[in-house]
Amino acid sequence: MSQVEAGVASHDGERLEREVAFLKAVVRVPSDNPPGDCAAHAEVTGQLLEELGFAVERHPVPEPFVKTYGMKSVVNLVVRERFGEAKGPVIALNAHGDVVPPGEGWTFDPYGAEEKGGAIYGRGAAVSKSDFATYAFALLALKQRPEGLDGTVELHFTYDEEAGGFVGPKWLLEHGLSRPDYALSAGFSYAVVVAHNGALHLEIVVRGKQAHAAMPETGADALEAATAILTAIYAERKRLYGITSPTPGIGSPKITVGLISGGINTNVVPDRIALRVDRRLTPEENGEAVEAALTALVEKAVEGWDGIDIECRRIILAEPLRTLPGTEKLVETLQKHAAEVLGEVPPATAVPLYTDARHYTAAGVPTVLYGAGPRSILEANAHAADEHVRISDLDKATRIVEGTLRDLLKAG
Repeated sequence: MSQVEAGVASHDGERLEREVAFLKAVVRVPSDNPPGDCAAHAEVTGQLLEELGFAVERHPVPEPFVKTYGMKSVVNLVVRERFGEAKGPVIALNAHGDVVPPGEGWTFDPYGAEEKGGAIYGRGAAVSKSDFATYAFALLALKQRPEGLDGTVELHFTYDEEAGGFVGPKWLLEHGLSRPDYALSAGFSYAVVVAHNGALHLEIVVRGKQAHAAMPETGADALEAATAILTAIYAERKRLYGITSPTPGIGSPKITVGLISGGINTNVVPDRIALRVDRRLTPEENGEAVEAALTALVEKAVEGWDGIDIECRRIILAEPLRTLPGTEKLVETLQKHAAEVLGEVPPATAVPLYTDARHYTAAGVPTVLYGAGPRSILEANAHAADEHVRISDLDKATRIVEGTLRDLLKAG
């Protein structure tokens, strides 16, 4: 190894050591959503970014808006680094710091950020605090060697992905706090995600009339009506299985009844039943049209039932991530650098999930998901016990993102 190569290796080793320490620090601060009280995590992250030499903007979201989405506190963090004359593209790098609660079954401390077997374990280590580190250290590398660059890179570290991203990325974009030309959103290292599902969450409230169980005919049984609605929904599930999205990786639309509540007592005809429905949208579907069709399906199921009223209330409508013109430039550049670092070309694909990335495409910004992680969500135990990210994948993703940004910001 030459002295130059040794110097580069030493620098890379030091960078990775600092990056791992950064990731461990952000994993150790809880940011469960629910309950969604994430301001403390934002403050710690802001301080860590300032220690790296970044100027950090803190954008607190007013409490009434935060509460609308079932959260307690949100502070969005923005870092802007301008290169050259800043006439080149503005590129946003978005990752979320809120995480699902740990749940049971862990063999590691969910907030211990323990390192074992070349991986870091903890809630959010993979989704998506790892990309706080990926994006921050890729940007830091540009800042340390800015020659030949022109344009702007922004870090958008937000805190409401688990609640829909409405007071995170959507808030930043709608309030004119950012107008990017391209965006990268948190993802994994072995695929470039160009599209994903959307989701409609609908609450169906069935209202009837309570009555004594000895005389059920004197009431209007909301649960009996709800069973007719359930029958219609499960018939719809079977119909949807027969539809296949032309977008590779998506599969068919899905519908699930996730929650049921209601009733008064064992000896009382129930007067109110509430159902919560999750309807996954393919990129080809329109969310409002799906919502109207599902509402019509529910209403038809109990049409003509005496004493029964139905209310359908939207909880969340997350439109799919759709591939916009200009996305191919992001894909090609990421694939080029991934081929050099990984020794393989990650495919451009779609996933049957929904993420904050959709808010960027809804604003007309070409966006892909790419970041640190394994080949699948299952491998990372994302949203499951013993969630983790391999340090080697963190390192590789950081180098790939750095190279991609350099190409996109090349002056001239």
